[in-house]
Amino acid sequence: MPDLRVIDIGTIVSGHIDAPVVDGNTVVVQNGTIAYVGDEHGAPAPAANEVTIDAAGATLIPGLIDNHVHPVIGDFSPRQRVLDFIESCLHGGVTSMISAGEPHVPGRPRDRAGTKALAILAAKSFANARPGGVKVIAGAVILEHGLTEADFDEMADAGVQLVGEIGLSAVCTEEEAGPMVRWAQARGLRVAMHTGGVSIPGSNAIRADLVIAIRPDVASHVNGGPTRLPLADVERILNETDCFVEIVQCGNTLAAQEVARLIASRGDERRLILGTDMPSGTGVIPLGMLRTIAWVASMGRIAPARAVAMATGNTARLHGLNRGIIAPGREGDLVIVDAPIGSGASSALETLAIGDTPAVAAVIVDGEVKIGTSRNTPPGQHNVVVPGFAGGGH
Repeated sequence: MPDLRVIDIGTIVSGHIDAPVVDGNTVVVQNGTIAYVGDEHGAPAPAANEVTIDAAGATLIPGLIDNHVHPVIGDFSPRQRVLDFIESCLHGGVTSMISAGEPHVPGRPRDRAGTKALAILAAKSFANARPGGVKVIAGAVILEHGLTEADFDEMADAGVQLVGEIGLSAVCTEEEAGPMVRWAQARGLRVAMHTGGVSIPGSNAIRADLVIAIRPDVASHVNGGPTRLPLADVERILNETDCFVEIVQCGNTLAAQEVARLIASRGDERRLILGTDMPSGTGVIPLGMLRTIAWVASMGRIAPARAVAMATGNTARLHGLNRGIIAPGREGDLVIVDAPIGSGASSALETLAIGDTPAVAAVIVDGEVKIGTSRNTPPGQHNVVVPGFAGGGH
């Protein structure tokens, strides 16, 4: 794999919530890993086979990590009967996805052996497949009656890293789900929990009392999936647990604003993560992550660079991923974004601040350019030059 150098960057957004902007205008990726971030004069000498992207003053951000998707097997959604939705999200700057469960599998098994087998199959399948280059962590086991502690040993040994949204099945009481959650967390699995109203037939409405009792790692879609959780319940979860809270695109827009403002007023920005919750009844939204960042920045009164961190570094920290932050030693997942042509904004961060969706000029996974100008966004104002790809801002 050739090295990659991105030069003439207008702003480097780090993905780190506490230091969201990095000084410099150059990033170098070697062997898929970020090797240098800083001023062009301090960068290592170019390698013979290096690829150079001229960002032309546009903004560089980490690849976005969608914390809430519902894949099946492969790049297909039977819920909305669509193909290639994961690859389409790459054009929205998404380089990683985290499954919140595979409930849309036709004939999804609901017995102990079947739910365990599905989680292992999905985890192993997506470990070997990257649709469009997107890194999908799947195989989020949906808790069903009869699962034992030994089952969690087996799943963890097979590569299962996640527990799907508690509440997607009948197992959602403190008495039954609680021990399973402890078994999962003891083995390093991250646990998501549905919150708010019923989402699909067979799921459950869940309020703060149950979240506090079960203590998952993530209170999922507190702004609705699709029906919102009362804001007082969100505040209780923040006060009485240490879990992350999640805002999603396929939820209530007003609630997203209120939750973001609550988080900002408390100084709890490290605990907010973003996702889409798609495919869902709301649909498939390839620009969903960028739109959700724009909600948080424009309506939630959170600085745009920090809103980006909620979709990158915060999620990486939750899942123990070596990506989501632009720093030496991190995986080279990067996105060049810009103000779209015709916008009143002049940069990607200004675009987010006014609630618009930025242009995507390039998406890079492990130092390899996957797309040039996005087919799903308007072109950007800056003439970004990506070797081997037609297009640019003008």
